[in-house]
Amino acid sequence: MSYVEYEKAQKAGLKAFKSAISKGENAYLPVLDEILKDVDIQSEVSLGLVQIPLENVVGTSNAGRTYAFANNFMPILDYKTEFGSKWSTLCDSQIEEGIREPIKVYEYLNKFYVIEGNKRVSVLKYFDAVNVPAQVTRKIPKLTEDKEIKIYYEFMDFYKLTDINYIWFSQEGFFKRLLELTTDNPEEPWTDEQKRDFGSFNHNFCVALKAKGGEKLPITLGDALLLFIDVYGYENAKEFTGNEIKEKIDKLWEEYLIESTGREISLKLDPPDTGKKSIMSYFKGLAPKQVKVAFIFDKDTDESDWLYGHELGRLYLEEHCAGRIKTLKVHNLNTEEDIITAMEDLILMGVKILFTTSSRQVNASLKVAVNHPDVVILNCSLNTSHKLISTYYARLYEVKFLSGILAGAMTTNDKIGYLADYPILGITADINAFALGVAMVNPNAKVYLEWTSLKGVAHEAAIENFRRRDINYISDQIMIKPREEGRRFGLYNIDENGTFNIAMPVYQWGVFYEKLIDTVLQGKLKEEEKKDNKAVNYWWGLSAGVVDLIYSDKIPASTLRLVKLFKNMMKNNEFFPFDAVIKDQNGIIRNEDKEHMLPEDIMKMNWLAENVVGEIPEIDALKDSAKSIVELKGVNLDTDKEAAGNSETEKVTVSDSKAEEKSVDNSEEEKESFKNADEMTEINASDNEDE
Repeated sequence: MSYVEYEKAQKAGLKAFKSAISKGENAYLPVLDEILKDVDIQSEVSLGLVQIPLENVVGTSNAGRTYAFANNFMPILDYKTEFGSKWSTLCDSQIEEGIREPIKVYEYLNKFYVIEGNKRVSVLKYFDAVNVPAQVTRKIPKLTEDKEIKIYYEFMDFYKLTDINYIWFSQEGFFKRLLELTTDNPEEPWTDEQKRDFGSFNHNFCVALKAKGGEKLPITLGDALLLFIDVYGYENAKEFTGNEIKEKIDKLWEEYLIESTGREISLKLDPPDTGKKSIMSYFKGLAPKQVKVAFIFDKDTDESDWLYGHELGRLYLEEHCAGRIKTLKVHNLNTEEDIITAMEDLILMGVKILFTTSSRQVNASLKVAVNHPDVVILNCSLNTSHKLISTYYARLYEVKFLSGILAGAMTTNDKIGYLADYPILGITADINAFALGVAMVNPNAKVYLEWTSLKGVAHEAAIENFRRRDINYISDQIMIKPREEGRRFGLYNIDENGTFNIAMPVYQWGVFYEKLIDTVLQGKLKEEEKKDNKAVNYWWGLSAGVVDLIYSDKIPASTLRLVKLFKNMMKNNEFFPFDAVIKDQNGIIRNEDKEHMLPEDIMKMNWLAENVVGEIPEIDALKDSAKSIVELKGVNLDTDKEAAGNSETEKVTVSDSKAEEKSVDNSEEEKESFKNADEMTEINASDNEDE
């Protein structure tokens, strides 16, 4: 009997051996001594007798026995050798009573290398055993900036609390996230019951995922399990039957495919070509039937300039699509549970299109979308990579560039102030575009940057700081909260006579929402989602009519003419702010001459232009209220990793499409008629998704 089993095992070994040779890979077992040649091992720690997962036993401690096995631990020596005889004896033992004697291994990066017991491992792997008892000695490398080493240190902290060694992740922070999702106190050691419950759920999940072909995905089983728990919740997920897990994996499969491609994003820079159709054309000749569209706000719209802008966009739909589009809104939703409940209730009311208006609502949007594939859910965020929901944002940097031209032309002392709030994706592009606009007309001018989200920094104090430095022209928040009085928004001048508004960049959210709904109703959104296996981000700008700049009468005619010239060129895609040679503060060339900077590089800028005085703050320097959004969407300050092509960076492809321009809220004549701050405050605009 054992002879037959050995022949089968040897056949599997020779097959793996030949396959490795043909691919130019190592055909024998990996040897830990060779792996650690250039590794600085800081210490060794005995873990005692531990049940270890056989799939993580990947090699041998030294080269002594490696040539008896193929790289899958199957034997390749002849049966008539002493090795073959001993292997067969162990095979009989496994069949008759099971192999119980522990092996001895080294553990390195949560992989195990056999010191004693190679043949036992081989036999157990042949019989598809799951675990093996082992005396384990952990080899701990010195902590470095290497990604895998950093993940390993996170794993060791996780292991101290859970004794779990069968989970591994591909990204930093995932072990911490798993603890947060599975226990009320992430810093408390797990009980035996917690370990059993998680082990049972993990087994059921892995069986279901492998049945679907999940082993072929280039992500770890741990990555897949974490996403599953994040969407369905651990307390619910651990009660699912095997069939229920399979069904829910099917619903999440597109998300797994996105994860496996490095979460690639397809940027849509203009609305799809919809001809001359508008929302109203879908209802001609039909009985009146309203399409229900809902907006989710996490605060009261009167308390946030960001949300107030979106509320004006909703009211625009009510006015321009009256009788055909019915809008609903829910606000003051402070928790993810509240958001999910509200979205589920709205869907029961017949809502078919849902807009969530903050990047903090992404997870809730995903959790609802997975159970409602017939409902279109769009989240207002930048560089968000999910297949089940699409995202939208506006290229405000285009009108910030125009505002910079005005500031550079009108300053009298080559000093300009810029107030920013959160160092998140998109905001750095706004700052740099403004600075490039300044430099285009005034190469001697400097842009002095202040952050209002820093600890100990108040908005008024930052402005006073500008005053002390003799800075009169300031680019500030796009608009004030609706119930606040004041003129300090947009681009303005401050002197002894008060505050004088110069120009105001605006988001035209009403136009944006109208065109997004057009895209949904015509089926264009579904078409774009199906084109390739990528998440869809709508990032529209002047060419789509979703951003604009409102001027005051204090701008010299010649300067205004120049600004309008550039505005028209950008609107027609004939000029781009981030072209030509661009240098950062350190003199590093970020864009070459005659090069068109890629949209994904603009979106993820983590540097400042050479004429900016200031820096991008670290997260620890921010107020507590700012940290959550920066943790979610903050710019990555690790430029060395980015330059090296860090694998964590999401990939982006860009799709340009032209859309027929539709009329917007205000004509050119109406926009030019704004003479004072009181009139300008009524325009739909905001600089960021918080106060």
